[in-house]
Amino acid sequence: MKQLIAFDLDGTLAESKQPLDAAMGDALADLLNVVEVAVISGGDWPQFEKQVASRLPARANSARLWLMPTTGTKLYRHGSGAWRPVYAELFADKEKQRIFEAFDASLRATGFVPETVWGERIEDRGSQITFSALGQEAPIHAKEKWDPDFAKRKVIQRDLRERLPGLSINMGGATSIDVTREGVDKAYGLTKLRDASGIALDAMLFVGDAIFPGGNDYPAKTLGLDTVCVRDPGETRAVIEMIIACLKWAPATGSATRHASAANDRAQLVLGAEA
Repeated sequence: MKQLIAFDLDGTLAESKQPLDAAMGDALADLLNVVEVAVISGGDWPQFEKQVASRLPARANSARLWLMPTTGTKLYRHGSGAWRPVYAELFADKEKQRIFEAFDASLRATGFVPETVWGERIEDRGSQITFSALGQEAPIHAKEKWDPDFAKRKVIQRDLRERLPGLSINMGGATSIDVTREGVDKAYGLTKLRDASGIALDAMLFVGDAIFPGGNDYPAKTLGLDTVCVRDPGETRAVIEMIIACLKWAPATGSATRHASAANDRAQLVLGAEA
């Protein structure tokens, strides 16, 4: 039986850097009634607080929610009325400087300089350095048009991998590239989640919008988790509804795993997704 459903954030639960809408907040609250839930993404805690924690209805059982900023190099849990960090793995100052310099050199070499930028393009998230091509405050309509097929970022990603050997460089969100320590990706974060929660990987299901080679959700698939690929938050809500229906009514005896698998299979039929 699936004991935990893990989600990507941007493009899966919400539009890029936007708060969960009311319908998604209610859907997650309903899901928390039947199973543990995790959210893992490249954003730092302030972004998680803005997008997720502050958008859940009061009825949500937040004690069953695992929030994992910066690709799981940080973990936050809720207790005694507040969200608190469980752990954080941070870059040293020298490591950060090396990454900043590599970004500057890579952007000059690849020539991807947009005409308009909204806010800072490179953000220090402590355990992750994130490049946002159009700036941290870019509007959704501009972000969606800039690199919908990931082609531009793949060029920058290849260049950065030559300049930063020993570090992980993955695409995330609509315009972002995330740099973390080597081996830090969603597979790493989900393994940390397994250790912290005591829930086996085969008892988890992962839902994301970038489950393809080079996408920042793909490591969840290579780790061996059952996965559902969605196109947008609307499809995610449909998946949540099916998971709730299957897990809520799974009998105490018999194979509950078949019911969880059925939710996955039905998601494929409805969404045309690859599990």
